[in-house]
Amino acid sequence: MKRNETQITTIIGMHAECNGDFAAEGAIRVDGTINGNVNVTDTIIVGASGCINGEVNAQKVVVGGEVYGNLNVPEKVELTSTARVIGDITTNGLVIDENAIFQGNINMNQDGGKRAKPNGRTMKAVRKSAKLAVEEALREVEADNESSTESSSESFE
Repeated sequence: MKRNETQITTIIGMHAECNGDFAAEGAIRVDGTINGNVNVTDTIIVGASGCINGEVNAQKVVVGGEVYGNLNVPEKVELTSTARVIGDITTNGLVIDENAIFQGNINMNQDGGKRAKPNGRTMKAVRKSAKLAVEEALREVEADNESSTESSSESFE
């Protein structure tokens, strides 16, 4: 087995239906239907015929089928071309194929609040620099307008 390859420990078959919350250790593949919340310690792969009607909690999720519920996935969510997700996604990594269907909100980079905030002196310098750049751009626009006005008045003489 390759290093990056996920070993699936549980399979919900194509015509199987699970009613109620579902939890498993490791990685699972869903080709049937789960009507309830799903909690998995590793990866969930929802096959093209798979459907989950409930909240999903896992480290990684790959959706090829349908998910109707929120996804709480710290590592990565991937929606393939056949995916249909109706619900909010909270994750640090997201890949959405151009043909996937997604309706909901995305909340990414949950560790963003841990970054050091710039101090007051740094922010003041940034604002001053931005202000100078805007003033210089305005002077250039005014100079361009004056030169185009002078050239157009010369052409009428």
